[in-house]
Amino acid sequence: METGTISKWQKKVGDKVSEGDLMADIETDKATMGFEATEEGYLAKIFIEEGEKDVPIGKLLCIVVEDEADMDAFKDYVAKPEDDQLIGGGASQAPPPPKPSPPPPPKPAAPAPQAAPPMQAPPPPVTPMSTPAPMASPGGSVAASPFAKKLAAEKGINLSMVKGTGPDGIIQADDVLNFQAPAIPTAVVAPGAEYTDIDLTSMRKTIAKRLTESKQTIPHYYLTVDVNVENVMKLRKEFNAMLSKENIKLSVNDFIIKASALSCKKVPEANSSWMDTFIRQYNSVDINVAVATPAGLITPIVARADIKGLSQISQDVQLLAAKAKEGKLQPHEFQGGTFTISNLGMFGIKSFTAVINPPQACILAVGGAEKRLIVDEDSTQGYRAANMLSVTLSCDHRVVDGAVGAQWLAEFKKLLEKPEAMLL
Repeated sequence: METGTISKWQKKVGDKVSEGDLMADIETDKATMGFEATEEGYLAKIFIEEGEKDVPIGKLLCIVVEDEADMDAFKDYVAKPEDDQLIGGGASQAPPPPKPSPPPPPKPAAPAPQAAPPMQAPPPPVTPMSTPAPMASPGGSVAASPFAKKLAAEKGINLSMVKGTGPDGIIQADDVLNFQAPAIPTAVVAPGAEYTDIDLTSMRKTIAKRLTESKQTIPHYYLTVDVNVENVMKLRKEFNAMLSKENIKLSVNDFIIKASALSCKKVPEANSSWMDTFIRQYNSVDINVAVATPAGLITPIVARADIKGLSQISQDVQLLAAKAKEGKLQPHEFQGGTFTISNLGMFGIKSFTAVINPPQACILAVGGAEKRLIVDEDSTQGYRAANMLSVTLSCDHRVVDGAVGAQWLAEFKKLLEKPEAMLL
């Protein structure tokens, strides 16, 4: 992470802040994370407002004062360049007085009749009951902030293995995020079976959640047609010869994106979203294109594909795919969209059905083009070979009725079989 966006402040100026409180939600290019308070006091001033994009790491976000009476001193304070990169967030030159140590966690009764010595006393002789692990009580509890515990639970990290850097050794969110587990074999072998447990990434969790919700809550139905792409192949060859000096090479997928966008303009019901209490029909067409990355599937957006030429669509797709695989997509480049295309033809897949990307109403699954024999009444043999493409449209029946989905596919088929019509 190099920059971020304050998506929401959880505290406002004047609020009392306790150590471990969630101050704000910070959005990165991949996820939204919590910014946790490390000091107690009062929020006196906020410098970065919600929605301000590309805020660099180390930028002064806010000032927290120890005493409520000091808040007025920062009411009109203007941040200076030297304020950035401050460690600890204090605005005063003098360090704050040390905070009292938190009371020790309660100890369970020991089998010995005498009570356990207080925390301030010298350590007792080494015995199993009197030598708890650092940072942990005999009952197994660990001194950690609430947000640190939440992160550890999400990441499957044992807090007893994490070293705390907060006051009195309290484990904070940064300690969990920076924790490096000791190198151990990842494969867990059981008698009669071998397997490897793989930790879930944030992207994989999001994919699982959204697609599970999609299949459980959206009434899918599927429509499949075969499309003759002979003319697309010929036109693509001609265009690529013309664009070779500009180092642009069109793919069949670029024609599919353009035909999909124009079909959405002709049949706007397919370019819609289910919004629980109403249907939102979009006036422009933003096409999500599914891209496989090492971390999982992501769908960057070719914005306003309905008014872009094939060469611009081709450049957009190549740039977005490269950024997606490098993990450099910005939120606006993959959040949103009005219609999705998933193309597995390059993997040799003939046809498949795709899961709708909510809240959109449709997704187009594209297989690979292959030579097939088709009927040709003008041929002396009565048939000929042609490049054929199978596509399947998944529709949300709450938004798109069967006849409307069929109308969309008919428009799409017409445009791909006569691609010159896209210029009209």
